[in-house]
Amino acid sequence: MSYRILLAEDEESLRDMISLNLEMEGYQIVVAKDGKTALNRALNERFDLLILDVMLPELDGFAICESVRLENDEVPIIFLTAKNTSNDRVQGLKIGADDYLAKPFNLEELLLRVQSLIKRGLDRRRNTSETAAYRFGGHEIHFSQYKIKTSNGEQITLTKKEMLLLKLLIERKGEVVSRKQILEKVWGYDIFPSTRTIDNFILSFRKYFEPNPKEPQYFLSIRSVGYQFEPGADAEMINL
Repeated sequence: MSYRILLAEDEESLRDMISLNLEMEGYQIVVAKDGKTALNRALNERFDLLILDVMLPELDGFAICESVRLENDEVPIIFLTAKNTSNDRVQGLKIGADDYLAKPFNLEELLLRVQSLIKRGLDRRRNTSETAAYRFGGHEIHFSQYKIKTSNGEQITLTKKEMLLLKLLIERKGEVVSRKQILEKVWGYDIFPSTRTIDNFILSFRKYFEPNPKEPQYFLSIRSVGYQFEPGADAEMINL
């Protein structure tokens, strides 16, 4: 089986060298020279691994990783970067990367990490439970099915955009997420709907989840900035 790898690297000589050596190992390589192209392909094609340079034109590797993770928790992601500070490594791992390799790197080490990460991705897909859900306040959210079950037993099917926004807020629980961040992560970097669209989504979430939508305790408005999700102490990921 030929595994597909997306390689996003703007430095031509390095991109060609990595691509050639991976192809010699039997991998099918798709290259991207800028961040927007990489994100578009990552979201619309199937890959077994993403290799992302952090400093890409138009859109950096961190932003790509965050957007991909909203829709795909399974594909392994490795960052290549000239930055080698602990803060950068922590940031990359925090937003969902699986590995981090600083330039200049040993080619054999990269090949070994690629092999290990692809195996990890296969195991992750094999073990992913379709019944995984997030629970808070007596409500259940089933991400893969785009469904929620409210505390009173009502079952509701969400749109893809609604679920992406809900997942973003859950992943950033306790943090203030700006309208700009929501537009970029949920709608993309080329399509910007009215911020009123976000407000309407939040109003729907309050209707579904809040005991009193007029006095929200979970989905909070932060004036002139955005929104904050506060799930409470009982929130947890569960397997049903």
